[in-house]
Order: sequence, then structure tokens, then C-alpha cells
Amino acid sequence: MIEFDITLTHKDMYRFNLYQTYTSFQGWLSVVAGILFVAAGVIYGKTEPLHCVLYIVFGIVLLVYLPVGLYMRSKKRFMTTDSLKKPLHYQIAEEGITVSQEGENASLPWEQIYKMTANKSQVLIYSGRVNAFVIPREQLGAHCRPLADLAAEKLPKYRMKMKV
Repeated sequence: MIEFDITLTHKDMYRFNLYQTYTSFQGWLSVVAGILFVAAGVIYGKTEPLHCVLYIVFGIVLLVYLPVGLYMRSKKRFMTTDSLKKPLHYQIAEEGITVSQEGENASLPWEQIYKMTANKSQVLIYSGRVNAFVIPREQLGAHCRPLADLAAEKLPKYRMKMKV
């Protein structure tokens, strides 16, 4: 059994939201559209200076709006939701994952885990396409390798994308 406690910050929520957005079609589309608008501004700048400025400004707005909006939403949600500020206790065992907070428990059997993925800053355990348990790697510490090994044993390869 692997046990550890984590306390989320608004930065952890922001990283999760960035990951969710930029691994989706909407995120990639906004980046491509922003780059295309900036390129159009450079190309049309030789003939129409006003169009140049408008295209470049619109492209920059597309590239900057999404991350800034996600940051503001993450911070607001974190500040207004008391349960996000309190520590979570994780127990990961052969049967599945149990998360507890102030006497309340939620269990997720391995069979019901949608997918498990990790990036350089967090481990995400998805219970559905959108909802996930966010575990910051810096707080996971030495438990990262045992967690990855247990997940590799319990989950099919297509539902696990973890590099330790």
C-alpha cells in the first residue's frame, strides 16, 4: 500500500487546466489560429498597415487570452472552493485508489480508472474524460516510482502514460 498526503495550490489547478486545454483540439486550434493571424499581419503589412496591426493584435490576443483566462479561472475557483485548499490523503492499494478528506472517503477501483498520465509537474488519475485527481509530483516525492509500477501492473497499457 502507498500512502501520502497532498495539498493543492492554485498553480496546480492552473497546470491541470493548461494540460487539459492544450492537449485538446480547442487548445491546438487557438495556437494555430493565433500564429496564422500574426503571419497574416506580417504578410499584409506591406500593403495595408492598418490590417497588419489588426491581424497582429488579434493573433496576440488569441495566443495570450486562453492561458490568462485559465489562470484567472483557476485562481478564482481555488479561492472560492474550500475543499480544494484542504489536504487530501491518498491510499493506493491492490484494490484501487482511496482519497479521503476530513472523514469523507472516495474509492476508485482500478477497473474504473479512465486513464493515468503524468507530466513533469503532476500525475493525473482520471475517473472520466474530464475529471481527474491532481497529484503534484513535488509532493508525491519517492512514491512516484511505486505508484507507476503498481499502475503498470493494474492498468492496460493504453490507459497509462507515465514516465518516471
